[in-house]
Amino acid sequence: MRRLLSRVARMDRAELAWRGAAAARVAGDRLRAAVSQPRWNRHGLHAALALLPELAAARTALAAGRWHDAHRALSRHFTGAPRRFVIHRAMKDALADRIRREFPDSAREASIRANRILAGEYDLLGYRGLRFSKPDPSDLRDRPDLPDLPDWHRDPVHDRRAPQAFWSSVPYLDPVCGDHKIIWELNRHQHWLALGRAYWLTGDATYRARAVAELTDWMQANPPLTGINWASMLELAFRSLSWLWALPFFVEPDADDRQPWTVDLLLGLDRQLAHVERNLSYYFSPNTHLLGEALALYVAGRALPELAASARRAATGRRILAIEMDRQIAADGGHCERSTHYHRYTLDFCLLALAVARATGDPMAAGFERAADRLSSAARLLADDSGRLPHFGDDDGGTLLPLTGRAPDDARDSLAIAAALLNRPDLQIDGAVEETLWYGESHAFRIPRAARQIASRALPETGYYVSRSANGDHLVIDAGPHGYRNGGHAHADALSLTFTTRGVPLLIDPGTACYTTDPELRDRLRSSAMHNTLTVDGRSQSLPNGPFHWTHVARARMNRWAPGDHAFGFDLFDGAHDGYAPIEHRRAVLARHGDLIVVADFVDAEGRHAAAVHWHFDPRWIVEVGGRRVTCSLRKGAAIDVVVSDGVVELFHGDASGLGWYSPAYGRVEPTTTVRVTREADGPFSIATVLGLDAANPVSSVEWLAAATLRIHRARSIDEVAFAEPDVDKLFRSQPNDERRTTNDERRTRNDKDRLCAVSQGS
Repeated sequence: MRRLLSRVARMDRAELAWRGAAAARVAGDRLRAAVSQPRWNRHGLHAALALLPELAAARTALAAGRWHDAHRALSRHFTGAPRRFVIHRAMKDALADRIRREFPDSAREASIRANRILAGEYDLLGYRGLRFSKPDPSDLRDRPDLPDLPDWHRDPVHDRRAPQAFWSSVPYLDPVCGDHKIIWELNRHQHWLALGRAYWLTGDATYRARAVAELTDWMQANPPLTGINWASMLELAFRSLSWLWALPFFVEPDADDRQPWTVDLLLGLDRQLAHVERNLSYYFSPNTHLLGEALALYVAGRALPELAASARRAATGRRILAIEMDRQIAADGGHCERSTHYHRYTLDFCLLALAVARATGDPMAAGFERAADRLSSAARLLADDSGRLPHFGDDDGGTLLPLTGRAPDDARDSLAIAAALLNRPDLQIDGAVEETLWYGESHAFRIPRAARQIASRALPETGYYVSRSANGDHLVIDAGPHGYRNGGHAHADALSLTFTTRGVPLLIDPGTACYTTDPELRDRLRSSAMHNTLTVDGRSQSLPNGPFHWTHVARARMNRWAPGDHAFGFDLFDGAHDGYAPIEHRRAVLARHGDLIVVADFVDAEGRHAAAVHWHFDPRWIVEVGGRRVTCSLRKGAAIDVVVSDGVVELFHGDASGLGWYSPAYGRVEPTTTVRVTREADGPFSIATVLGLDAANPVSSVEWLAAATLRIHRARSIDEVAFAEPDVDKLFRSQPNDERRTTNDERRTRNDKDRLCAVSQGS
């Protein structure tokens, strides 16, 4: 109750008015649903259609209740109507021929994926081969060719089923319903894109029949406003976008369809979009939820002028997208939630909006282009040279365009589509990708790898600092704010880093695993100990309060970022956070390209404390500990030495303590290797970790000298790194009052130097 009152006290007059009106609207809908259970009524499509001359035949048939005649009239109309979406029925033969020619394995791969769906097996999130079988499949007796249509309300992983209650009463965050993410992922119907791809590339009409059967079955099982599949406006938005893909994929003017499915699809689309319109997430989740909802309204509104409400919906979606893109995309191009996964979602939203705006001649295309340009530039910086994004923040395993079954962290398709739409070949990684052609783009860039080198750069407002080298090394440091608003998708990862060397991930973020089904696992995967950063006295920098809230958050700052040019060949980062206040954790990172990475962690404290630095390794590496040396080797390839200056070094692999685990995708938790370096000492003290990247000059030992100077003993040289402390007074004078981290009497005297570290090398 106290938390509720506190939230109400923070609401302004506009929010209170909106919430009051929304509550009254929902209460009215609930009362009407209790009096008369909502049902689908095909007669409703007559009123929902626009008064367009080309729809006269369909409207006449609808008014007379001749559903199959209406379906045939609509099928003929959509076959001949202008292209207003990324694909069109008229593109089918030419596009399929080109894809088969340029991607010879595409038809076979598409069939393999689609055949598993025909068999009732779905690959969703981190799960493979999920079966959502109905408890009573009696409704399939007359369709032996379409086995195992899903139970649309069931979570087969936890064997639980959400109730068929009024939509606002469904407790979808309660594990009693199972994992709502699993249920919702199936009900997004994004697997229809896989069926559509297979249908166009192979000509096998069974794939089309499966999608049509699922549409009919879904509408029977999900009457309006009833059940978990009406509870989230974002999920209705995703489903609506999938249905928009289904229309050009499956419409056939001469097909002998058993169901008037175009009538049902348009009726269902109109009803779901109306529900989204009435319940937009202005205050519930004003982040990617609101963006995704606005995207569906905008795209459906522009692509379907056949619906009478389309102009209004397009205007609403356009207005929200314009406002939220400005609010949610930082000046540096990063997304406000500080989650690389949700950054990619937002990029895909903008790319789809841009493609539809261009197809329909909307002047707003220029605004979408600017947003996509900023987002794609940041995404290319954050992705390594294989297109993989690091897993900072939450990763729910979903994507907007799952046409070919890419992993959620593989951003090559998004970047290739952006490269084509924006005419920016620098964004594309490797060769052409099939998804670009499905977006209606007639070209894809083919550029040599050497031309794609990206300089080290920062996203200072978002808080990511990226060191890159020509040989594929990719280091990302997180020193940004703790998420957005309530930090729902943030992790306790201040000053954490990830590192890919020569194209292979070495130090990884362990991922997300789940949202609501296992609170202990949810909190553990978000904790500081599960990230490549430092903990003090066993504490986490930020403390969670439920699956999407926090009671205490760390505030990070960047003290110094000095990306070196090619002459110097190194990058320098220095930052700190106040998560353990009054203790301060400061981290300095020196990346000397192809040679060394030096990570110095300083614990500015009084009295005795225990600090632990955690390093989480990609499972491809064999990791062995000997004293203060950690040897990492691939089954094929040279080893990398990780040497620490102080402390006790321990190795964990799938340990009962919770260390030695990672989540490669939502829903999966697998063993990997974690190394923990613990030092207990009187403050202030420090721990240094050195990664030796040059096999010809390996690191043998590391030791601290006086004046915060680190000596690195190597086979061919002795290197010394001197770390200077930043001028905190100067830093704080440059910050607004509400961003200052400490008071004057808490600060120590700092020496301001031109560089925070100096490097010397000798024999």
